[in-house]
Amino acid sequence: MTFLTNEVFETLAIQQLAITDDTLSVDLSDGRTISVPLAWYPRLLHGSIEERNDYRLIAGGSGIHWNQLDEDISTKNLILGQPSGESQKSLKRWLNNRVRCRRHCVAARRSCRVRSLMWLLLVQRSIFGERTMHID
Repeated sequence: MTFLTNEVFETLAIQQLAITDDTLSVDLSDGRTISVPLAWYPRLLHGSIEERNDYRLIAGGSGIHWNQLDEDISTKNLILGQPSGESQKSLKRWLNNRVRCRRHCVAARRSCRVRSLMWLLLVQRSIFGERTMHID
């Protein structure tokens, strides 16, 4: 019977990773490739492609951190087949915050675009001699 010790996990490092719409795959330093369903990690599952690609290897390759998603996954959990331990309550709170933030960001971008267009119009009018535009 073989037992995995912490020393074994400490010697394994992630070399590469790939994320598809439904799978997280990592290539390990010992030559193995481990693929797990993205459904095991709901934050990754709900993340955009941009958010999923914003990761970095941590602790010498023994883990992965997704900054925008606030998600960390260790090689140990991948090898042992352990999905996220996040509670449903925590996940629901995180999802609600994402919806709230996205609404705020969309409104802020819209407002910013309007101000930019107004500024562009003001500059354009000043170039062509119409200097009587008021921006409230």
